[in-house]
Amino acid sequence: MHRLGRCFADSYFEAREKFLDAAARRGAQVHSFRNPVPGPGGKDLFTDVARLGPANASKVLIVQSATHGIEGYAGSGVQVYWLQDFQNLPGDTALLFVHALNPYGFAYTRRFNEDNVDLNRSFIDRSLNALPENPGYDELAAAILPKEWTKEARREADEKVAAYAEQHGERAVMFAYKQGQYKHPNGLYYGGQKATWSGETVKAICATQLQHAKKAALIDIHTGLGAYGYGDALTTCSDVSEEGRRAIAWYGKVSCTKASGSSYSGSGCTIIEGYMMAAPHLQWTPIGLEFGTWEPEEVRDAVRADGWLHAHGGPDHPLAKRIKGGLRNAFYPGDPAWRTMVLDRGVEVITHGLAGLAAWR
Repeated sequence: MHRLGRCFADSYFEAREKFLDAAARRGAQVHSFRNPVPGPGGKDLFTDVARLGPANASKVLIVQSATHGIEGYAGSGVQVYWLQDFQNLPGDTALLFVHALNPYGFAYTRRFNEDNVDLNRSFIDRSLNALPENPGYDELAAAILPKEWTKEARREADEKVAAYAEQHGERAVMFAYKQGQYKHPNGLYYGGQKATWSGETVKAICATQLQHAKKAALIDIHTGLGAYGYGDALTTCSDVSEEGRRAIAWYGKVSCTKASGSSYSGSGCTIIEGYMMAAPHLQWTPIGLEFGTWEPEEVRDAVRADGWLHAHGGPDHPLAKRIKGGLRNAFYPGDPAWRTMVLDRGVEVITHGLAGLAAWR
């Protein structure tokens, strides 16, 4: 069977089956975490963790898929490909595959989780008295997700967004959309009022898999932004931090959202912060790996349409099938060339990560 057919899947359940089969054939140790919310057809949903390498390894590379559920197809394909076709690990090093951190979004064709939470906006210090503010989203909430999804309603909503951009600038609009918000549970990029099941799973993974580690690296695989089919390395760590410097040394070009001199600091609530907070005693070198698909406006509109379906339409709405198909295409193109690029680049980055760990003293 061609490697694309061996590695990629058409559903969360098929992806999980391929992952578990590949892990079993490699003799990986597997631990599964069951999500409390059932999947389609009442089937159970799991985050599965497969480990290769010694139990007492002082260095661990974590390769993760489906932080944003619908984006899990690409990450799962890379994980399965590595388990099937690649063997060697450096000494004193373990490779940890976290499959489907957000299994609900993966199974239900959503970017967000069972609570409509964007996991990359959810890792905040919840001991603080106040959650982060996003006044731009508060003002635009009704325009971002209008109650109706007709051409007229969307035109009126877009006019309100355009007026806001005219007054505050395009950057303020993007900040309102993407920075994360904590007041609108049915809105986009919601960070949640409490810790998520996936966040607690990250803590459990760190507690059970990193107890002997001293150094850890993370490759969190995403899709949707950037050049078509190419995996851009990025990190929320500063380019002058030790973590950022190591990432650049290991992977070459890395986009640092806290780059020195940059006016944009990133949300500071991402999965990268989640792992670093869960295991603060470790030295970390974390990156996201983002595979581009279509134009940003097309991807944004697909997320927005699915957000409207969740908030106002429902799964039985006549537009549901078309909207879900659009979201899937936005994050998981059917193009064999795109999927081939994902596998090749994914393996390249994992190889660089392992080499960086081996040389890290």
